[in-house]
Amino acid sequence: MRTKFCVLCAFGGLLFAGNSYGQEKTDSTVMAPHAAPNKRNQSSQGHYLSLTTGGFSFGYSDTAKQHQVDKRKENQSFRMNYAIVDLGLNLLMDHTNYSGAAARNLLEVPTNMQNKSLFDLRTWKSVNVNIYPWMVRFKALKTRNQRIYISSGIGLQLYNFRYESPLTWTRNPVGVIMDTVSFKKDKLALNYLSVPLMFTFKTRLRKDNWLVYGTGLSEGFLVESWTKQESGARGKVKVFDQFGLNQFSTCFTAEIGIEGEFRLFFTYQLTSMFQSALDQHPLCIGFRFGGI
Repeated sequence: MRTKFCVLCAFGGLLFAGNSYGQEKTDSTVMAPHAAPNKRNQSSQGHYLSLTTGGFSFGYSDTAKQHQVDKRKENQSFRMNYAIVDLGLNLLMDHTNYSGAAARNLLEVPTNMQNKSLFDLRTWKSVNVNIYPWMVRFKALKTRNQRIYISSGIGLQLYNFRYESPLTWTRNPVGVIMDTVSFKKDKLALNYLSVPLMFTFKTRLRKDNWLVYGTGLSEGFLVESWTKQESGARGKVKVFDQFGLNQFSTCFTAEIGIEGEFRLFFTYQLTSMFQSALDQHPLCIGFRFGGI
């Protein structure tokens, strides 16, 4: 698992290096002699920053100038994409053998409750957020009606699992008990440093409409995990611990949408969240803002 994480980091570094080289090459080709800029016109040209379903965009208010910039960027083999954000809901695919000794030793609850329903989630409050500050893309194919990109970068995968039952994770040894307190909020939170490798395809539907779809893998490194409980009896209680969680994760990822309109994302963690006893895999689906 550690080897795969390092390999993806190295691949992302190569894409970043290629992007830097491509940018330098592009910059060197556009610096042709030209007339001195008109200060009057230059002062009237501003910039803008906006957030849409296509993600964050930064450019010139002058549409003609922005069109030239967009065209030059589109022709680059390497390009940097910024601020891709996923917002979705978590589900738990539970493949735990609850009749096994490992699960029985972990779960300090009545025998009739030692099953997958013990970890039922409040789905609408179990939120997944993925943030990729930057992604480097490589244009592998460009034709009139089809485009293929390979991309990598670095980001964060943030999971929140809100439990239906009043579960409390214990430490030394790690265990799960059914608490006697009624909680307003009872959740397990995990933050992963993530390195994705994505293959994105774009197929032209009409003149300016493109179907976007893609798939890939992401390797994650657990940087922080904690539980948070809120109740009238105890107030707010946060406990930071690894709770027997796996340090590394591997996720299958996919997306589909219409460019400039909407994008949906899907992730499924191929590896179990836990080192032993529990065999649980997060499945997430939601909306993507920005993208390759």
